Amino acid sequence: MYKILTLNNISVKGLERLPREKYEISSDTSSPDAVMLRSFKMHDMEIPETVKAIGRAGAGVNNIPVDKMTKRGVPVFNAPGANANAVKELVLAGLLIATRNIYPAMKFAETLEGNDAEVSTAVESGKKNYVGSELHSKTLGVIGLGAIGIRVANAASALGMKVVGYDPLISVENAWKLSRNIQQAMSLDHLFSQCDAISVHVPLLDATKGLVSKERIAMMNDGAIVVNLARGGICDDDAVLAALESGKLSSYVIDFPTSKLLRHPNVIAFPHLGASTGEAEENCAVMVADQVRDFLEDGSIRNSVNFPEAVLPRGGSGSRVTIANANVPNMVGQISAILAKANLNIADLLNKSRGELAYTIIDLDGTIEESALNDLRGIEGVLSVRHLPLKK
Repeated sequence: MYKILTLNNISVKGLERLPREKYEISSDTSSPDAVMLRSFKMHDMEIPETVKAIGRAGAGVNNIPVDKMTKRGVPVFNAPGANANAVKELVLAGLLIATRNIYPAMKFAETLEGNDAEVSTAVESGKKNYVGSELHSKTLGVIGLGAIGIRVANAASALGMKVVGYDPLISVENAWKLSRNIQQAMSLDHLFSQCDAISVHVPLLDATKGLVSKERIAMMNDGAIVVNLARGGICDDDAVLAALESGKLSSYVIDFPTSKLLRHPNVIAFPHLGASTGEAEENCAVMVADQVRDFLEDGSIRNSVNFPEAVLPRGGSGSRVTIANANVPNMVGQISAILAKANLNIADLLNKSRGELAYTIIDLDGTIEESALNDLRGIEGVLSVRHLPLKK
């Protein structure tokens, strides 16, 4: 029986992927095999030594001590792309709210009083104050062409916008998903210099902090719009506010409002709504539950932010061993020597690495004894060793 600790409410559809005959799910278990969460901040939490995996039902993992878990040989899973459609729709909503002056127009409409004739007269008199512009033919720059950025780019193109994308690390798979109408920017400066609007879809890292800067905003067309539903800190708030005051920017759409940004008339602030749809929450929970289950039962790794992708179909007539270790020479040789000493034949083996970490899955023709497992744990650089009996 595997024990799962939940630190937030996880969609029932996700939890249903964990069969009750194998999984005990609780919000207060003391010795969990895995943790599932959404936005709970784990940095100050004492994480039990029994934890073998952490699953974040969402994309960002800033609330999880990933480095600490890596040193313990614990993979951290997330759900990239599961909330992509929800975020895409909110980006489009933000652009439309900004260009059509929808929010101030709605506030004006709420103030109207009188009979139908008086209201109609006031509407016709006041609407001239809320004349907007159309997205069609405007140029949108999309920074980051992952699961969300691709959808935003394609949807904006379908609305008639000219779309310029920038992502030096775009995968071949994602490149195939882009509309043929999307143009490539050769650099960030090249992108900013063409745009009437920018939408950012990159994680918050040292390299992306303040990416939307004073200098880059100055390159944009006058009256431009910046949309940031990715993470606070990617845009320089002071630079954005100064540009709003000067008119260089007409609107700033942000999903991570701060006290500095609140109540500015040209800031369109959402309370972190990017993935807040029932469909997105279900998709994230289902994806991460499947990944946690695959890891606990088979040792397979998909969509881990700190471990390499590693999937090996079950084979052999015995058990499976998984090993997380430092990515150093002769590690597989030392592992093989210990297994040979225990008279165990390797039926299949997969070894993958990611930076300074490596992960090995081994199927054996036979059952491994605890003494051999302890020998594997004793190899210098080994972070964790798991024994997975033959599935019945």
